[in-house]
Amino acid sequence: MTEVLLEGLLIGESARWHDGRFWCSNWGAQEVLAVDAAGTREVIARVPTTLPFSIDWLPDGRLLVTSGPEGLVLRQEPSGDLVTHAELSSYGGLNEIVVDGRGNIYVNGGCDFEPGSGERPGFVLLVTPDGSVRRVADELAFPNGMVITPDNATLIVAESFGGVLTAYDIAGDGSLSNRRVWAPHPGDGMCIDAGGAIWTPCWTADGESACLRIAEGGEILDTVPLDHAGFACTLGDGTLYILTADWHLRDTFDSNLARLLTT
Repeated sequence: MTEVLLEGLLIGESARWHDGRFWCSNWGAQEVLAVDAAGTREVIARVPTTLPFSIDWLPDGRLLVTSGPEGLVLRQEPSGDLVTHAELSSYGGLNEIVVDGRGNIYVNGGCDFEPGSGERPGFVLLVTPDGSVRRVADELAFPNGMVITPDNATLIVAESFGGVLTAYDIAGDGSLSNRRVWAPHPGDGMCIDAGGAIWTPCWTADGESACLRIAEGGEILDTVPLDHAGFACTLGDGTLYILTADWHLRDTFDSNLARLLTT
């Protein structure tokens, strides 16, 4: 059974489950929300930049937010203030963030909606606990959602324009290697379940919006139909949470964004 938990978001993104609540970025309101099972929302952070693209947490519990167009990773201190954790603007705009069990931060970016023919400008950056930054993956076709397996051994990233979920082995120093196709399906904000399958908003073979449960190799294990385009999903307390918005595929990215950020 599907129920509406939360309405009125100005593009909800970066679905997460943390400390017993559902969390997300509310792009147009420039805020990070935590929501309980009754739908009661709490504004955890107000982000004074253009869009709070994606969120995750350091091992000590401090919130991280990617300030996408500015190329910043922000960190929330116990006082509630946001400070710059990593200044990455020289690499370009940022998108998704995920933190592994060692405290390594992976941030992707280079998400060009109109790349030149054959161009794959996407990348993944690694920010280590000591603050060093290095580029650990390139040539990605619009990198989007990312997950890390519970054993910290594999990073999987959705290449939305490439139509694949791409996997890398994670070395002890955080480096990525052994690039391969994890499943021949596109994806967006995604999560991994106890069975090792990935849940991601996607499209069915008939072109209908849905949230899919995908096994490594590409088998579709489950399908949850959606009324609108899905942007991200997460699992918590046996519940699948999905963020959707009325995205019009026939319209441009800019026109969709302008409409959804104001209505």
